Amino acid sequence: MKKALQVNPTQMFNAPLLLFIICAAQIGVGVHGFQSFIYEHAKKDAWISIIISFLAAHIIVFIIFKILQLYDSNDIYGINLDLFGKYFGNFVNLALITYCGLAYFVIIKNYREVINTWVFPDLSPAFITAILLIIVIYAFTGGLRVIIGICFFSFFLSLFIPIILLFPIEYSRINYLLPILDSDFISILKGAYYMTFTIVGFEIIGTLYPFVKEKKKAQKYVHFALFLTLMFYLFIMFITSTFFSGEQLERTIWATLSLLSIIRLPFLERVEIITICFWMIIILPNLCLYAWSAYRGFIRIIDITEKKFILIFSLLIFIAAFPLQTRIQIEKFNNFFGSVAFYLIFVYPLFLYFIALIKKKMFRKKGGKG
Repeated sequence: MKKALQVNPTQMFNAPLLLFIICAAQIGVGVHGFQSFIYEHAKKDAWISIIISFLAAHIIVFIIFKILQLYDSNDIYGINLDLFGKYFGNFVNLALITYCGLAYFVIIKNYREVINTWVFPDLSPAFITAILLIIVIYAFTGGLRVIIGICFFSFFLSLFIPIILLFPIEYSRINYLLPILDSDFISILKGAYYMTFTIVGFEIIGTLYPFVKEKKKAQKYVHFALFLTLMFYLFIMFITSTFFSGEQLERTIWATLSLLSIIRLPFLERVEIITICFWMIIILPNLCLYAWSAYRGFIRIIDITEKKFILIFSLLIFIAAFPLQTRIQIEKFNNFFGSVAFYLIFVYPLFLYFIALIKKKMFRKKGGKG
């Protein structure tokens, strides 16, 4: 096994911050309308699909840490190079970098669509995209510590969503959830599969691990973050499932925003408009983390500064954003990204762990150190 990745001590952070980082990475544009996709397959048992998807995430996190612990302190990109060699390892790393770019692109496009649909229908999509990219560039160039700080504030700011959703409870009908286990197990699994788009983000630990100070404590904070995010999505699912009938929920694109639109406060009438504008702070950690992860992989291939990378990266995203404009195009791309994410996040780590174990046994037989 290759030696540990050398990390500047000034860039390292304490393990408890992983709680805020992972939660911030998982709470993003998927919150706006994940319910309809799951309900379409799992029906009244959609909440069970959410639990299954997070159980799978816990298992994958456990596997990812097992892989990382086989190395003293290396990230997923370095491990790929060690296991597969320079050429094929860089090919795999390029696939992971592309995945980060796709995730970044999907977040930008979905949030832009929400802004154009709900808040500023006449505002140029290119202008909205450019503004978002400029904000990310500004945050990204501040370094990892700035990104973690944004994750910290984003975590607490996102807590207002469950609080504000307490208002529609008086209109809820619990019978919309009954009978339990009405769907077959395959349909429930399909619902869990379509939850992939919403819960991705925890895989960022594969890049962050070398920067964590107390590595022995890291895993428990990531698992706790997954549990908190599970509670977050379950609560939203229960509220929307008991407010909308099944037929309404399947036809509603952005169920959470539709739910917020019925809330009227004495000092604030259009709660959903404020929430959408405010949501830019929530998705900012998503964008920064994926851009940073892509950068960490890219410098394994080409020596480039952070500033040059983020400028080129943002320009490519801006150009790529033009072809996808309609709801159907964006939804198809979301499904495509969900499929890519499923194989790279939930399947690939299992394969990687198997290869890493084989190599470790081979080193032991040869008298090498694993």
